[in-house]
Parts: sequence; C-alpha cells; structure tokens
Amino acid sequence: MNKQRLLEQFLIALNAVFQNAINAAQRAHDTATDNENIAENKYDTLALEASYLAQGQSVRVEQCASDLQAFKKLNNTACEKVSLGALVLLLDEKDNEKWLFLGPVAGGLKVFFEGKSIVVITLSSPLGQAINQADVGQEVSVNIGGNLIGYEIMQIF
Repeated sequence: MNKQRLLEQFLIALNAVFQNAINAAQRAHDTATDNENIAENKYDTLALEASYLAQGQSVRVEQCASDLQAFKKLNNTACEKVSLGALVLLLDEKDNEKWLFLGPVAGGLKVFFEGKSIVVITLSSPLGQAINQADVGQEVSVNIGGNLIGYEIMQIF
C-alpha cells in the first residue's frame, strides 16, 4: 500500500473540509453584516445570532487549517509498531477487516483508497489507545458502546 498516495488523499479530503468551513464562515459573516438584518427593536436578535455563528465558523476554519498542517507534517515511513502515522489492518472476531490510519487529528475522517474504506482514528480514541504501540499478530480489546470488541492486528504500514 502506497502511504504517500494515501496521505495525499487525506490532504485532499481535509482541503475539502477546510474549503467548506471557509464558505460557511463567509456566509455567516455576510448574514451578520447584511443591512437587512439590522435590529429594528431590542427583540430583533437575528444579526446578533448570526455574529455568534460567524465567530464559531471562524474558529472552525482555524481548526481545519491546523488539521491540514498536522497531516502535512506526517511522514510516510513504514511503522514496525502501531504509532502516529501508521496504517493498520485489523481483523475482528467475525473476520471483518477494518482499515485504520492513526492520525494526529481529524478522527472520523474517511477516505476510499485502493478499494478500501480507511478511517482516521486518533490516540485520544478508545481504539487508538488500545492499538497504540501494538505489534502485528497482537490481539487487543476495546469497549465500544458498552460492547467489548476484540481485534487482531494483521498488518502495519
């Protein structure tokens, strides 16, 4: 599996999220500053509410920019143990494959790459904590939604 191309796919996906955040922030700013939204009385709070939304969207833009930078700093070297930047193939107790990428941020981001669905998890997630520093062949268990699920680490890239 070509990790450099996979990292490029993550950057494309993160750029799309970043651009969507920029667009949402611009729309919220436009709404907050629109002349038609000037308060006509003390109960007219549309502009105030829109300004709060614009502020929140601006924070989201900053977070997306930070996520992009964190992924750009990752290297594509192979990992012997599960660690930050590792692509991991897990096999659950029912022989279902699960492809995961241990990323610095952006947990839950999903890309389709070489016919596989690969999900970013972080070290702060229960599964990320369970597999961190594990070796190929090692079995780990994690409590997800009140269910104890076992996985075997099949491959690490």
